[in-house]
Amino acid sequence: MNDIADRPFAVVTGGSNGIGLELAKQFLGNGFDVLIAGEDDPHTADAAGTLAALGQGEVTSWAGDLGREDAVTAFYEAVRATGRPVDALCVNAGFGLGGAFVETDLARELQMIDVNVRGAVQLTKLVLKDMVARDAGRVLFTSSIAATMPDPFEAVYGATKVFLRWFGEALRNELKDTGVTVTVLMPSVTNTNFFNRAEMMDTKAGASGSKDDPAVVAKAGFDALMAGDDKVVPTLKNKVMGAIADALPDKVAAQVHRGMSEPGSAG
Repeated sequence: MNDIADRPFAVVTGGSNGIGLELAKQFLGNGFDVLIAGEDDPHTADAAGTLAALGQGEVTSWAGDLGREDAVTAFYEAVRATGRPVDALCVNAGFGLGGAFVETDLARELQMIDVNVRGAVQLTKLVLKDMVARDAGRVLFTSSIAATMPDPFEAVYGATKVFLRWFGEALRNELKDTGVTVTVLMPSVTNTNFFNRAEMMDTKAGASGSKDDPAVVAKAGFDALMAGDDKVVPTLKNKVMGAIADALPDKVAAQVHRGMSEPGSAG
C-alpha cells in the first residue's frame, strides 16, 4: 500500500450499509482511503472490518447520530483529527418513513428531517469551507428519484430529498468558478434495508422484485462524482422514469407515486 499521504481521502456518511457501504467500496477500489460514519457503533465497526478486509486502502469509522448538532460537530472534529484533507464527501446518511402523514409518528419525522436535512447542511457547511479554502474537493449528495415528483405516503421523506436535490444543484452553481464540484445522486427503488426501516414492505415499491443493485447505484454515483457531473439517475429505466415524472403535471405524478407507496398496494 502506498503511503497514506499519497492517497486521496473520502468521507462517507451512512457508510455502514446499503448504497453508502457500496460507495465506500468504490472509493477503496479506486485508490482512496475512507472514513465511514454510521449510527450504530457495532454495526459500523463490522462494516469497517468488512471494508478493511478488502485490503485496498485504509479504513476508519465513526458512529453517532448525525441528526444531532453536537454529534455532527464531533464527527467533523474526528475528520479533522485524521490530519488529512477531505478529497470527497458523500452526504449519504438518511432514512425514510412511509404511511399517511396524519397517522405517522411525528417524532420519527422530525428526526428524519434532522438527519436528512439539518445534519446534511451542517456537515456540508463545515467540510465545504475547508474544500473551498484549498480550492479542491468533490461533494456527492444522495437525493432520490422521489425528488422528481410529489410523494404521497412518503410526504416528509420526499420533501427531504427534494431539498437535497436543489441544495446540491444550488451549491454547484455557487462553486462553478472554484475547484470544488457538487454532484447529486438520484437512485430509484434499491435493494437495501430502506423499505423495511421505513415500514413500507406492504407497498408495491417495497415488495418489488426488481429493485436496483446498490453496487450498481454506487458505481454510477462514483463515476458521476469523478467526472464532475451535476447529477446522475442510475440505470436507463430510471432515467426514463425520472424524465417522465419531471414532464408530468404534478397531480398526475403524485398519483403515479401513490400507486407505488400506498400502504397495502403490494397486494
